[in-house]
Amino acid sequence: MLAVLSIVVGSRAIDPATVWQALIAPDPTDDAHLTVQLLRLPRTLLVILVGAALGVAGAVMQAMTRNPLAEPGLLGVNAGASAAVVTGMLVVGSVTIEAYIWFAFAGAALAAVSVYALGGALQHASNPVRLVLAGAAMSVVLGAYTSAVLVNFPGVFDRFRFWDTGSFQGRDGAVVPPVAIAIVVGLGIALAISRSLDALAMGAEFGRALGVSPRRTWLLAGVSVVLLAGAATAAAGPIGFVGLTAPLIGRALVGPGYVRLVPFCALVAAALLLAADVIGRVLVLPSELQASIVSALIGAPVFIQLVRRRKVPTL
Repeated sequence: MLAVLSIVVGSRAIDPATVWQALIAPDPTDDAHLTVQLLRLPRTLLVILVGAALGVAGAVMQAMTRNPLAEPGLLGVNAGASAAVVTGMLVVGSVTIEAYIWFAFAGAALAAVSVYALGGALQHASNPVRLVLAGAAMSVVLGAYTSAVLVNFPGVFDRFRFWDTGSFQGRDGAVVPPVAIAIVVGLGIALAISRSLDALAMGAEFGRALGVSPRRTWLLAGVSVVLLAGAATAAAGPIGFVGLTAPLIGRALVGPGYVRLVPFCALVAAALLLAADVIGRVLVLPSELQASIVSALIGAPVFIQLVRRRKVPTL
């Protein structure tokens, strides 16, 4: 239902019959059909992909740190993506969304690998506390670098702020394929290690007793988070609360088991972000409110309510 609303609703309303015709028999001379085919359909697919990626990345990150309040930014993914986008704008003057994606994805991956190296996960089994501390340090350093560039180069700031707001406005079909590939691979890894995450929920020693390798599982979990959160951040900019709220809702509804929680988080987060994107399009017509702002307005009350009711289970 939300996907249908995402295609129908916008600054210009398109009736469902026209949308159906645009999907099954598109007319290249009809501007309504072109709007559906070139703008709204790719945007809807991208919102679903990004939402699912953030939800699953949040669940996996919480499993890695054994902290139900963890989110993907703890690995420095958001800070790395932002620093790389700023660098691309400064050095090569990248101005297109397609260029932002590759810079942001590379920055997110490099930041996460650096955090893993600093946390010692490349030499021995990862320690969640060391990973979080390394991620926090990396985020501070990269955030300082990003701020220094933006303060000293106003032209870069003018371009960067449109990406940094966390929006799907202006994203077309060219953005979807590279993002979809990374997210599908990341989702596949998360689903493949879900049983191992369940085994390690009681600690590394308990997991080893069940035949699970903690180092291998944490490394694969890290790769999954990098692919999911990196691709999502590259495509839409930093979006908060989705990766934090979706796993909390999932645990309240389906329990803490990651075999069920991972796919459920994908559905919840995709629905949450779709709702935020649709609401943002109509809330301040004829302008548009960024999805990151609306998702925070939706996610924050849900998060607070879950905490107040003490429905946030321990891991």
